[in-house]
Amino acid sequence: MQDDIHSVTRCLRKVHEGESGAEDRLLELVYAQLRRMAGVRMRKERPNHTLQPTELVNEVYLRLLGALRSIEWQNSAHFYALCALTMSRILADHARKRIKEGVKVELLPGLSLTEERSHWLMDFEESLEKLERFDKRGADVVRMSYFMGLSQSEIAETLDVTVRTVRRDLASCEAWLRSDMSSSRPANRKEASA
Repeated sequence: MQDDIHSVTRCLRKVHEGESGAEDRLLELVYAQLRRMAGVRMRKERPNHTLQPTELVNEVYLRLLGALRSIEWQNSAHFYALCALTMSRILADHARKRIKEGVKVELLPGLSLTEERSHWLMDFEESLEKLERFDKRGADVVRMSYFMGLSQSEIAETLDVTVRTVRRDLASCEAWLRSDMSSSRPANRKEASA
């Protein structure tokens, strides 16, 4: 896996530099991991979802294609974290669209995505973006764990830290996210609806 991580990082730099054919090479390098990420995400979605993992990967890549050269990629973790965030936004957008169309969206049998839950997903993304401003690695750990489905040892290898550091980051960031979402979001929502 370490060789793949370095290959992706090198390829991202070549994409940023505008090297011809670098985007195609990047897609070859990352497709299997993006497909795996999409599979993990889709297993957490409702049964009979209208999006399939392959479609989700394609949508992610299409959304990022325009930005690939403009972003100064730090490493493969930076790329995969952005892909995970993009997947999350695509699924949330898809669910909100279905709700507006009057379709009952089930996340799991008996658990429907209501407008309130849709707001929760947006709040989670906002809190994660806020966390990233002061704890980038912690936010990356959360994304890799929740959205990419990587194990703690895979995250540690990707970020070049110890598994103990990953565990500590995950625990502290989960606590911070819970606190941020419970303390700031309900008040904001009440103000917005007033």
